[in-house]
Amino acid sequence: MNSRAQYNPAVRVRKDRADREAIVGALRDRLKRGDKSLIGNKGYRKFLKTAGKRFEIDEEKVRREARFDGLWVLQSDAELTAADTALKYKELWMVESMFRALKSVLETRPVYHQCDETICGHVFCSFLALVLLKELQGRMKSRPGGRGEPVEWEYLKRDLDALEETTVNNAGRTFVIRSRPRGNAAKALQAAGVSLGPTVRFCE
Repeated sequence: MNSRAQYNPAVRVRKDRADREAIVGALRDRLKRGDKSLIGNKGYRKFLKTAGKRFEIDEEKVRREARFDGLWVLQSDAELTAADTALKYKELWMVESMFRALKSVLETRPVYHQCDETICGHVFCSFLALVLLKELQGRMKSRPGGRGEPVEWEYLKRDLDALEETTVNNAGRTFVIRSRPRGNAAKALQAAGVSLGPTVRFCE
């Protein structure tokens, strides 16, 4: 399925219908062979009802489920419009995504602090790092020549870590040689407005 088809309502309706029919079809087949193991399967369980000591397909539940083919359903007891409910849910997803980034990309955990103040400081610095990373990625994405996609942090960190300075003493003089920024490092420095200065500089 191409990317445009994923957002086609008609395609989504057909997929939801096919998925449900596949589940119900498999359920009918399993019921013929015994129903003891079915109740533990969430996909099967929502289409079942008790019939004495056995289970059978609840046709009314199947028909009710069909009403939601192709629809994205959110249930909330908050006094919000449908659009606001969807927006709040999206914001929740973004928060969860940020927590995953903190734990994996920025390696916030493990936390070795024991005092509340130092733990709060640790988490605050992690969130600050995430904000700065998002800002940098946004600038790199919007800069002339940007590809429209954020640079992976691991690649960016690798290229930034490759920047080195070497101090050389020769004939009574000291000078510093800097390596050339490569790949994403040069783009990040340009997006952040950072100038590295000359490649070779003499020390007084």
